[in-house]
Amino acid sequence: MFQSDLVTLTRVLRDDLAPRTRTESVVLSDRPHARLVRYGTADQLDRARETGAVPVLLVPPLAVPADCYDLAPGVSPANSVVEFLLDSGTVPYVIDFGDVGRADRGLGFEDYFDTFVPRAIGEAIDDFRGGSDAVDLMGWSLGGTLSFLTAAYDRNLPIRSIIGIGTPLNYMKIPPYPLVRAVFGPTGGRPATYVLRALAGVPAPIVRTVYRSFAWQRELKKPWYILNNLDDTAALERMQVIDRFQRSLPGYPGRVTEQMFVNFILGDELSRGRVEFEDHTVDLTSITAPVFMVGSPRDPIAPFAAVAHGEKLFTASSHVEFHTVASSHLGLLTGPDAERFTWPAIAAFRARLDADQL
Repeated sequence: MFQSDLVTLTRVLRDDLAPRTRTESVVLSDRPHARLVRYGTADQLDRARETGAVPVLLVPPLAVPADCYDLAPGVSPANSVVEFLLDSGTVPYVIDFGDVGRADRGLGFEDYFDTFVPRAIGEAIDDFRGGSDAVDLMGWSLGGTLSFLTAAYDRNLPIRSIIGIGTPLNYMKIPPYPLVRAVFGPTGGRPATYVLRALAGVPAPIVRTVYRSFAWQRELKKPWYILNNLDDTAALERMQVIDRFQRSLPGYPGRVTEQMFVNFILGDELSRGRVEFEDHTVDLTSITAPVFMVGSPRDPIAPFAAVAHGEKLFTASSHVEFHTVASSHLGLLTGPDAERFTWPAIAAFRARLDADQL
């Protein structure tokens, strides 16, 4: 092994090979579980205002940091959705739900789709003050679910379109949930719901372990991957960026976890389009705004059939567009596959919406 390889290996082991970069941003409001951030420079904001480019509100999944949309700007291959949007002339906003702990166990889906996200939409539009009076909602994974729930619950919100990336909409297409439903369905979810309440949700260490288990082959092969790529700094940087992301995953709030179990899995309500959250009823089939979706046959977290179910679900939408990109769950959002396929498809979809408004 050459000296340069030893230096590279040492930097990998110390976790200081990939630069810790972040796109310039401004915090617009800092409420608990609803921190709103605008990305980009003042010049980029001015140009977007002048052109009337519709801003994008990025909605992160629960149990995932908002940084998922800005993992490593400037690192090759592309790892930042924020950077892609800014380069296309769009101002991206992100709502940061922050970490959750036992004290947040009472947070439910309705807190997100009836309060946090709608308020962020209004604040983003007020801040943008441009030619656009609406936003495009973009959500990865469960962030897409929150986006769809928000648009369906209040159809008067100024939402031009909803973009879902790797968003599962039929949990019966996700192994082993059909078996879980068969086992716990007759009891109404007990005793599993008792365990969830006792845990006050799903703690961060469990979330991180489960996420990594979906890519167990990657974890198993990592030592050989590092040794075989000591001369490929870009590959090792991307590996390190993903490792940092996995280590930063927060937990799920308790009530959200119980609702996912009871409503999405046992009740299979999401796939049928009508979800009953106690005092909140959401009819996903009522969404009229254009919908864009991306799914992958290689995604074990959100299997292809679970994502593609949206084509059957959004029957009232003025336009439903589905794209297949063969990549991992995270790879649908960021990295070389996203840069080559997902991002151009999103850009083309939004360009068509722009043209329809002229």
